[in-house]
Amino acid sequence: MPTSPKSAQLAAPLLQRFEHVRAQSLAFAAPLSDADATAQSMPDASPAKWHLAHTTWFWETFLLGPLAPGYDLFDDRFGYLFNSYYDAVGDRHPRPQRGLLTRPDLDTVKAYRAHVDAAMATLLTDGIDADTASLIELGLAHEEQHQELLLTDILHLFSQNMLQPAYKAPEPLAAADAEHGASVWCAVNGGIIEIGAAADGFAFDCERPRHKTYLEPFQLAHRSVTNRDWAEFIADGGYETSSLWLSDGWATAQAEHWSAPLYWFQRDDEWWSMTLRGPQPVDLDAPVCHVSFYEADAFASWAQARLPSEAEWEYAAHSMTDSTGAFVDGGRLRPARQSEANGTAFAGLFGDVWEWTATPFRPYPGFVAPAGAVGEYNGKFMSGQYVLKGGSCASPMGHVRASYRNFFHPDKRWQFSGLRLARDA
Repeated sequence: MPTSPKSAQLAAPLLQRFEHVRAQSLAFAAPLSDADATAQSMPDASPAKWHLAHTTWFWETFLLGPLAPGYDLFDDRFGYLFNSYYDAVGDRHPRPQRGLLTRPDLDTVKAYRAHVDAAMATLLTDGIDADTASLIELGLAHEEQHQELLLTDILHLFSQNMLQPAYKAPEPLAAADAEHGASVWCAVNGGIIEIGAAADGFAFDCERPRHKTYLEPFQLAHRSVTNRDWAEFIADGGYETSSLWLSDGWATAQAEHWSAPLYWFQRDDEWWSMTLRGPQPVDLDAPVCHVSFYEADAFASWAQARLPSEAEWEYAAHSMTDSTGAFVDGGRLRPARQSEANGTAFAGLFGDVWEWTATPFRPYPGFVAPAGAVGEYNGKFMSGQYVLKGGSCASPMGHVRASYRNFFHPDKRWQFSGLRLARDA
């Protein structure tokens, strides 16, 4: 690969970021035993060891294989074991059976990471062109996504254990202060607006192209729905009133016996929740999380409101002041109380909880998936899922932006997913 001042200039900051992101993944796995890192609690989740290996496979498959002449594969069997869903790359181990991969062990996976990291450092030191820099940006964002999934999957795994182990040492909540005031409505003007990522800078393919759309004037709650709000919904029979629910949601809630958010349980007539810091009393004034789209929609109906559209949420995030919520960098590992209303600003649009929108995850007008295997990254999943915005307490700071489009099926609850209400003006 030719080296030039431009290519060296591109490589230096990316090498620094690469080393930081890779070290962060290992740091997130550090509290885990080999057994912790191997187990798989459900088909939707993956073992922590698999996350560490898959993100390494990404660099080996999409960067080192094509761009590093003479690169030696660490183990030629790992391509089958740690491919996720890239059909263009080849066959793969079935997702629901990732927990059966007792070998390679965690130490071998760490050695695999070190092998690939050394080769990537050489690649970056030799210099890169603009196309390679874009692919590295994608790889860094991809690994940050898996860091969040590693944490949410570990929480789900530990929640299945009657010992209720803590991923990190318990950290008591601050002494209770006065109850937070009610949420207030912030007015947002409508009109012809633009959403989507700008042409310059990194964004996932599904965030583009930036395009115009029309919004009627609307109102958006200044904060996320809280656990206190949700406890009132439960007490008022929200999980028992079919008229509040979409038909598919009601059928799912009945079949799965939902009666509260995932991980909630009662102890001495108080609500508790399983968290990454072990079982903790529910902080009634923090944002509710681990609720599905179906639950969020039912709550909005109960509150005589609705979920915002993706365009409404994004426009509000672009045009209003935001007070940053909790991210994984702060080490809290659960949503934080959001600030009181001041009449002009939203609280916690970014961080704390991913917020469900009413918008299906579909391509933007003019969307074209990139050529090659990386074109499978998002486009093939644009069916049957809903968009979430804003990031969570398990997201790395700086990973999300207003145009970021997370997406999950409407019944999924194991992510740090919550909601913010909207209504027509």
